[in-house]
Amino acid sequence: MQNEGGVLMIYRLLILVFLSIIVITGCSHLGSKNERNSPIIMQTKDSASPKVVLLVIDSLMDEPLQKAIQEDKAPALGFFLKHGQYSKGLVSSYPTMSVTIDSTLITGTNPDKHKIPGLVWFNQDEQRIISYGNGFFETLKYGFPQVAQNSLYQFNNVDLDSNVKTIHEELDNNGVQTASINALIYRGNYNHTLKTPKIIAKTTPLPDQYHTTGPKILSFGDFINLDPKNKHVVNRLGLNDAFSAQEFKYLLKKDILPEFTIMYMPENDHSVHIKGPMTTKGIEKLDKHLQEILNVYPKWENALDNIIWIIIGDSKQSSIKKNKKEALIDLRKSLSNNHVLKLGDPVRNNDEVVITANERMAYVYKINNGFSIKDIASKLQADSRIAWIAWKENEMIQVISGATKEVFQFKPGGPYKDVYDQTWYIKGNSAILDLDIKSNHHITYRNYPDGLSRLYGALHSHKGDFLIVDAKPGYEFIGESSPEHAGGGAHGSMHKDDSLTPMIVTGTDKSIDHLRIVDIKSWILDIFEGDIIRSN
Repeated sequence: MQNEGGVLMIYRLLILVFLSIIVITGCSHLGSKNERNSPIIMQTKDSASPKVVLLVIDSLMDEPLQKAIQEDKAPALGFFLKHGQYSKGLVSSYPTMSVTIDSTLITGTNPDKHKIPGLVWFNQDEQRIISYGNGFFETLKYGFPQVAQNSLYQFNNVDLDSNVKTIHEELDNNGVQTASINALIYRGNYNHTLKTPKIIAKTTPLPDQYHTTGPKILSFGDFINLDPKNKHVVNRLGLNDAFSAQEFKYLLKKDILPEFTIMYMPENDHSVHIKGPMTTKGIEKLDKHLQEILNVYPKWENALDNIIWIIIGDSKQSSIKKNKKEALIDLRKSLSNNHVLKLGDPVRNNDEVVITANERMAYVYKINNGFSIKDIASKLQADSRIAWIAWKENEMIQVISGATKEVFQFKPGGPYKDVYDQTWYIKGNSAILDLDIKSNHHITYRNYPDGLSRLYGALHSHKGDFLIVDAKPGYEFIGESSPEHAGGGAHGSMHKDDSLTPMIVTGTDKSIDHLRIVDIKSWILDIFEGDIIRSN
């Protein structure tokens, strides 16, 4: 009996590891059409209008992508590149964390509108830290049931602001059917049930199911899948590239690929975190799954028949120095004279500061009246590894750095116009955000692409008295039990090393207004005759 109990405990811990992975990445069945026996599934050239497939590859970057293609290790991506248009300068959202980026992608808004501030943040109304799953040990302290509730229900159904519409909602409202495969953000017009895999439901306190809303066709790992044979409970609970590819092939084989599909491939991100930004291992692995999809067709070229393929990364990752003592910025040390809220604890009267590290950026909250936000900023300003610190003051954004005693201030509206046709009032030392300002009041961005809009969006993403710290390249913030990536790769910051990602487009010459993830939704709606169907 003693041995059996030990084995059961080990098994439960393994299940918890799997669960922690799914929340970092943070069965509905379709109509009963007969499955075809032939592997030749569809001839989309006969369709009246093209279908759109948006493939999101986590942490896809230009240099390793080009390297993998040149070395013939990514023939599928090379095929799409050969037959499409390519850019390496798609600007991500901020913070450059998947949950915020995907929220921006699916809503066409920045965090000031969609209200998903990051992977980890402090909810002032609920007086607790919201985590969608930031590493195994941090998740242990919050409690797996709470983190699972945050990521499997609250994320899409509560925290994502109801005042913004997702692309699934807008397209469905106008008669365009959509699908989501393994995407983190998927809110739509249809009710679905996420079913906790039985082995987890029996060995953890998690509920048997979660109710959510999504597009008509929703697939999210082993919690809700299309293909009854697509089971991956021991492989990240289905939150993996193989699961995504198999679900997509199922839609093809059933000849039920809808007009618009988002498919998310998460695993490259894990590889880059461990091996660093120049690794091609994740790209090579996911490319094999893309080859499986292309092999469904009689010829790869048939996959281009009346399908618009949009292949994007969500962000870059930058290299983190190998020396942990140098690379990892523990904000608790700089704020050692303040009482910092411990993970998993309720807020008490003596708590003064909350730290939520999102890899290479962090939110730092003042939750006590005994000092000012400027006091916190002054303490952090002494750390030369921090690029800049920003906070709200009245209507202005204040930005400082350790390199100067001067301050940079800005707010929307004013005589200055940037390359995205956004207007700004600015004052002070603009070099802190590395802006290039011409004599005609024209702003261009250097190290921080679309920096003013992205920083404004993050600082207005949620309630509270807080500041943002952004690390210089090579460094990463850590909190009480944060994941560490010394010697590997990390993202989160607004720097271009975290922010610029590739984009491949086939099947359309329709131009996008600006190469930013925030503009992709509007562009796709335009592809679907957006001037008519767009509701806002």
